[in-house]
Amino acid sequence: MTTSEQYVSEPGEDLLADRARRNLWMHFTRHSVYEQGGHVPVIVRGEGARIWDDSGRSYLDGLAGLFVVQVGHGRAELAEAAAKQASELAFFPIWSYAHPAAIELAERLAHLAPGDLNRVFFTTGGGEAVESAWKLAKQYFKLTGRPLKHKVISRAVAYHGTPQGALSITGIPAAKEYFEPLVPGAHKVPNTNFYRAPEHGDDLEAFGRWAAGQIELAIEMEGPDTVAAVFLEPVQNSGGCFPPPPGYFERVREICDRHDVLLVADETICAFGRIGEPFAITRFNTVPDIITCAKGMTSGYAPMGAMIAADRLFEPFAHGTNSFLHGYTWGGHPVAAAVALANLEIMDREGLYDHVQANEDAFASTLSKLTDLDIVGDVRGAGYFYGIELVKDKSTRETFNADESERLLRGYLSKALFDNGLYCRADDRGDPVIQLAPPLIVGQAEFDEIEQILRHVLVEGMKLL
Repeated sequence: MTTSEQYVSEPGEDLLADRARRNLWMHFTRHSVYEQGGHVPVIVRGEGARIWDDSGRSYLDGLAGLFVVQVGHGRAELAEAAAKQASELAFFPIWSYAHPAAIELAERLAHLAPGDLNRVFFTTGGGEAVESAWKLAKQYFKLTGRPLKHKVISRAVAYHGTPQGALSITGIPAAKEYFEPLVPGAHKVPNTNFYRAPEHGDDLEAFGRWAAGQIELAIEMEGPDTVAAVFLEPVQNSGGCFPPPPGYFERVREICDRHDVLLVADETICAFGRIGEPFAITRFNTVPDIITCAKGMTSGYAPMGAMIAADRLFEPFAHGTNSFLHGYTWGGHPVAAAVALANLEIMDREGLYDHVQANEDAFASTLSKLTDLDIVGDVRGAGYFYGIELVKDKSTRETFNADESERLLRGYLSKALFDNGLYCRADDRGDPVIQLAPPLIVGQAEFDEIEQILRHVLVEGMKLL
């Protein structure tokens, strides 16, 4: 009996969805939907770029789980790597000790990272990695005689995680309001959404210079002697996939160097092939001081994240009595590290970085066909990471108000897309967008399927407006 057959519900049985409704507290979820009779989607199996629910129905995974499943679902090789490691050493902490899987993975990541980013601090996810990076920046400057440098700069609408520090860095007010007061010292600057550029809307490079300049203005306003770091995603996720304008990151690097501020590339989503490189920041000709990463490192087959720091940031901890007073029980978990190594081996062996680079233009052009619809204002992104911004009036770029967005995204699009066989994300943490990030193994056939389902659902949705 296959896994999907095992979990297919029979008439009269206690449905998995009912059991989920009784006990499972789902993340970022409005549970009132299910209390009022809505059916909890229960996914029981995955294979390649497809997933199956407990009724046996198949869906195209257009979001790689959650920007995670780079090599696709159902890879027995990764399950076998986990089982082998668990049978040898299921767990041991890396608190003053080491084990082979963590050592080998740290070496592998240091080799893939740009410049002298050679020190790997393991976490279990991206939010923890961001939290670690801010704490490292604070302690590093205190140990090197600049104790006032503690503030961080990040971008509007950007999402960096849910721990208290990472949430402070996050630029989404609605995500933070219930958890305030947060960690002080986090300040926001404009993002790189050229479609809604407040300045230089007719000149992409000039807009990029302006957006980078806003970072310098923020540093100068706060005082360079108080600012520790700038946190930026190579391609910003929240708000709908904002790529950097040409020269933007090079300019930010110069600004950070001038003011002795650390540049942190938050690659929780962008790393491990999502933009066609092991680390996306290298595509933009920039070497940061710290990289934070997670998700695609294991393709989701085990929880794993990391902060990768430049050698000079480790230097104060290499001598005397100093130690980085921070850590996680599960950081560098042997099983997760073994899975990550096997996952990275698959990506190399199957040429997935080259595959994304070879097919990204086809993905972009296929999605761009949707711009013939009045509701589609912009299609943007890079690699296998795209956002489609929806508009109320295409000629003026007028967006939907809060009530309209609620009805369109949650009242219609999310369910309609899933019902039509596509799992992706309809998101309004900014202007309304549909986000797409399929497994890196897909090609033109899947691009066409995504476009056709989106077209059908959006055309029907336009009739409701």
